[in-house]
Parts: sequence; structure tokens; C-alpha cells
Amino acid sequence: MKILLLLLTWWNSQTLGTRIFTWRKGVRVGEDAQGNVFYQTRDGKKRWVIYNGLTEASRVSPDWHGWLHFTWDQPPTSAPVAHKAWEKPHLENLTGTELAYAPAGSIRRVQPAPRSDYEPWKPE
Repeated sequence: MKILLLLLTWWNSQTLGTRIFTWRKGVRVGEDAQGNVFYQTRDGKKRWVIYNGLTEASRVSPDWHGWLHFTWDQPPTSAPVAHKAWEKPHLENLTGTELAYAPAGSIRRVQPAPRSDYEPWKPE
């Protein structure tokens, strides 16, 4: 079943073409906490990620994102990026899930906040 998914879907890990390209030209650079594996070509001109599971770009942490986009030369495994004390841990994009942000007053909240700034119009 996994081979069938590999052949027919691009959103599930990697395609056959990416697998062949990675096998021929890729050098494994590292892996992040989610199990995504990062590669580059031997000459260092191309960098890419093989996702662990569904392909979702927001699952790449800011440290690895900077390396993928040539913001810095060394991967986070070689030269860890310094983090501030106020930074929160990286989360993937949760839009469309039950854990998505819902502001106060949203109908998606379990207990919507009462609206005190709105008075419905009543015709006379």
C-alpha cells in the first residue's frame, strides 16, 4: 500500500521522482524533531526536505526554514540558532483543525463570549 501511495500521491512524503533524485544526488544533512529529513546536493546548490507524513510546509521549524532558503549556510545541527527566552515553540499551521485559534466572540468557541458592544436593531 505504501508503494502505491508513493507512486500516485505527491502530498504523502515524497514522489518517485524526488526519491530517485534524492538517492542519486542528495546528501543527508539532518532531521528535525518531527522526523522531517533535510538534504542538499553535493555541491550545496540545492536544498530540500522530505516530510515525515503529509507534505505541509508549516511543519518546518524556523531554524530549518532559514537553512532551506539560504538565510544561513550551516544547518541547525552544526550551528544551532540562538533563541530568545520569550520565543514560543514552533507549531504547524492549525487552520481548519479543532485546535485553530478562535478569538473571543467566535461561534467556534465552546463558550462564546457575550457581546456587550452590539445592540440588535428593533423596528418600531
